[in-house]
Amino acid sequence: MAKTQKTSFRKYLLWFWGILFSILLIFILLFYTAASGGLGALPTFEELENPQTNLATEVISADGVTIGKYAKENRTPIKYNELSSNLVNALVATEDERFYEHSGIDFRGTARAVIKLGKDGGASTITQQLAKNLFTKRASRNIFKRIGQKMKEWVVATKLERQYTKKEIIAMYLNTQDFIFNAVGIRSAARIYFGKEAKDLDVQESAILVAMLKNPRQYNPHREISKNKSLRRRNVVFAQMAKNGFLTIQEKDSLQKLPLTINYTPESHSDGYATYFRTHLQKMMRKWVKENPKPNGEQYDIFRDGLKIYVTIDSRMQKYAEEAVTEHMANLQSYFFKEQKRNKTAPFYDLEKDQIKGILNRAKKNSERYKRLKIAGKTSKEIDEIFNKKTKMKVFSWKGNIDTIMSPLDSIRYYKHFLRSGLLSIAPQTGHIKAWVGGINNKHFKYDAVAQQKRQVGSTFKPFVYATAINQLRKSPCDLLPNTPYTIPAGKYGIPEEWTPKNSNDKYGGMLSLKDALATSTNVVTANLIDQVAPINVVRLANSAGIETEIKPNPSIALGAVDLSLYEMVSAYSTFANKGLRVKPMIITRIEDKNGTVLKDFVPKTQEVLSEESAYVILNLLQGVTDSGSGIRLRSKWTSGGKAVTGFPYEFDNEIAGKTGTTQNQSDGWFMGIVPNLATGVWTGGEDRATHFAGITKGQGATMSLPTWALFMKKCYADKTLNISKEDFEKPENLSINIDCDEPVKEEGKENAKIPVEEDTDF
Repeated sequence: MAKTQKTSFRKYLLWFWGILFSILLIFILLFYTAASGGLGALPTFEELENPQTNLATEVISADGVTIGKYAKENRTPIKYNELSSNLVNALVATEDERFYEHSGIDFRGTARAVIKLGKDGGASTITQQLAKNLFTKRASRNIFKRIGQKMKEWVVATKLERQYTKKEIIAMYLNTQDFIFNAVGIRSAARIYFGKEAKDLDVQESAILVAMLKNPRQYNPHREISKNKSLRRRNVVFAQMAKNGFLTIQEKDSLQKLPLTINYTPESHSDGYATYFRTHLQKMMRKWVKENPKPNGEQYDIFRDGLKIYVTIDSRMQKYAEEAVTEHMANLQSYFFKEQKRNKTAPFYDLEKDQIKGILNRAKKNSERYKRLKIAGKTSKEIDEIFNKKTKMKVFSWKGNIDTIMSPLDSIRYYKHFLRSGLLSIAPQTGHIKAWVGGINNKHFKYDAVAQQKRQVGSTFKPFVYATAINQLRKSPCDLLPNTPYTIPAGKYGIPEEWTPKNSNDKYGGMLSLKDALATSTNVVTANLIDQVAPINVVRLANSAGIETEIKPNPSIALGAVDLSLYEMVSAYSTFANKGLRVKPMIITRIEDKNGTVLKDFVPKTQEVLSEESAYVILNLLQGVTDSGSGIRLRSKWTSGGKAVTGFPYEFDNEIAGKTGTTQNQSDGWFMGIVPNLATGVWTGGEDRATHFAGITKGQGATMSLPTWALFMKKCYADKTLNISKEDFEKPENLSINIDCDEPVKEEGKENAKIPVEEDTDF
């Protein structure tokens, strides 16, 4: 009996070892087969050395801040030394306790997983997970295919361990993780969920991100439905950190009592700063990559190749510019809404019903909704029914998005009520664009008021007439011209009928110095000047200064009867500040590849436009605008614009050369302002020219745009790190043109001159 039991036990023992040996042999054969490529191609040495990942292209500001990315996946790889130690400790403690002991495969963990059938956790090491992220991507649902994938992951894991250090593997693993919500890689995750860099993550933030590695959707702290799971999983991470000696029991207990806290900061193209600028830059880069291929002839992919684009934008100035636009436009809009309550055809003036219907119909056909419906094959009747059917939607307001119910067509009319604005700021000496605000909100108003849009410029064009007269005829700011109606006869300069412009205030008489005439934007004097120099010469100077739009040499351009972009106008005004030397505006200084190799350095292009003396004299003329003319609000303590002039009084006491502009019916309000090292322009108006203030008080450039300029400059001056000049404009050593004129005439009864009514609308 005992012999039989002994034989039976020996038999079972042999079976056990036989099965165990067979499993081991199968494992070795599978591993060998996988290693030799029998289960499918493995990554080459070159691929292991340079794993292919989709890398976001970064847009880096002049002051070293990432202001945006272009990406299929919002991934920017970082190195181990850019990771918080809290993050590394949380990762190792939770995902791979023996990470520093194994060589890619944790056999002890694998045995435990097999014996317990995975109930006590899986056996994948960090290195295996990295192999899966890099070369497997998606696990197969077929068990046999999955076994093959697993074998290959083991092989790749051992190769990765030979190829890279443990620190490099941790960094690579975290760089390849997808944390959803456009957060691919640990750097994006840190920025999006906590608004900081990965090296600055504290222990709680690190634990939240490591908790997401198990399943970024199920354990996501931003999704309301998964917050409780995220909290419980975060506490598991704390427990693992305590178990592995990274936290004391007391620290773990205290941390587990804390609420789940994040600082969600989304990163999409419509979020963050300089959104309109980034759209413009993307168009430029698409062209650049076509003209500058890789050494192998392939084209760079700005969404995958991890380029670094160093731009001229200063993130601080961009922030101040966007804040200034928001502050003034939110305030100005409130006055416009009040006015429209009394307007039966709101938000339009001077239009018939058919004309309004035409505007709305064009806007409908230009909408994304309409284009999608057309592509889907909907008929015009079906599309009209959809556009007239009320539905739930979110609409923009200056107090935050509003949940409402309205038809898509009603929403189009609603958005037509909003005044738009743009701001551009350039450093004249370098041509570097420092701030670019293309609109009031990129999510809802895509059209860029800086580069895409061209609007009538009104009196802001007059300085080019004066500059031509100074440069060509050596006119002095003190020269006098009659303030009387001036006629250019029919046939001259090719005009079909005689042209006699009127002053906006319809007042005439006496003589005016050029300085007073520009300060008060007197039309008849400007008409006289353009006849003296000829329109073609004004066009030539404007083109040389940076205006690329074709301008017909018609006398009416003297009063701004020409459509130009804000980009062109600020570029041209910068020439005055740079002693007559035009520096072509730049937005990129350098482009690097993902390895830091410089692909292109950009250098400024220059062209002499005016003599230094002429440029200084025109600046002196433009100072008259802010000292006693239509821009005096920058200095005075009294204004006719009331609280619509946001942030008033401004009380600037430094030299400022500036010019306001207001077009017909107050459709466009402009202000161009220059200090020695910064030229900034602002445009404000409705999307359609029929959308405007009814009166000049709120509709003029001094109310519509000057406040934005003033708010922006006050913020820039308050930031001493920017070094925005408050000095006087540099006077040429041998100035031969007289600029010392008598004090300009001021209105009686006012300590400061009242802002003249500046309309500039009668051409």
